[in-house]
Amino acid sequence: MSTYKINIAGCERELPICPINEHLDIAGFVMFSDVEVTEAVAKALLAKCPEHDVIVTAESKGIPLAYELARIGCRNYVVARKGVKAYMEDPIHVEVKSITTDHVQKLYLSKADCENLKAKRILIVDDVISTGESLAAMEELLHTIGGQVVGKACVLAEGDAQDREDIIFLEPLPLFFK
Repeated sequence: MSTYKINIAGCERELPICPINEHLDIAGFVMFSDVEVTEAVAKALLAKCPEHDVIVTAESKGIPLAYELARIGCRNYVVARKGVKAYMEDPIHVEVKSITTDHVQKLYLSKADCENLKAKRILIVDDVISTGESLAAMEELLHTIGGQVVGKACVLAEGDAQDREDIIFLEPLPLFFK
């Protein structure tokens, strides 16, 4: 399997090259189970982010990052879920189509999450921003409830995302066209 070598916040990793379609491959970055990377990138990213009261991420790959950022920073995070859970009272949702998913998904926030986010300075985080579809969906969801997004951050900006001026990121990540 082909790999892409990258240094992220002082951690060297070889990311597997994964096919997306007949024209595109991506380097697969997954923080699950990589505590060293999660801790290092959270510390480096937090130093670049504006002041915030709460962190929001989409389920699921951004969860370790959101947790660690909240643990060392604001102590508060919310996960926009991909499905309604039994404990979620009066959920609201938005639809999203991600580059790594083959179908339209929904992101949900419960009434309790919405109350937690109102009148707070919100930092949206994710592991990788590529097309920006997931990011835009989270922003739409947060604006629906009157949330104040003060920043958007990720570990890696993939492809054209590295040219965006509205996101904070640690390293660029190329796309691999066939």
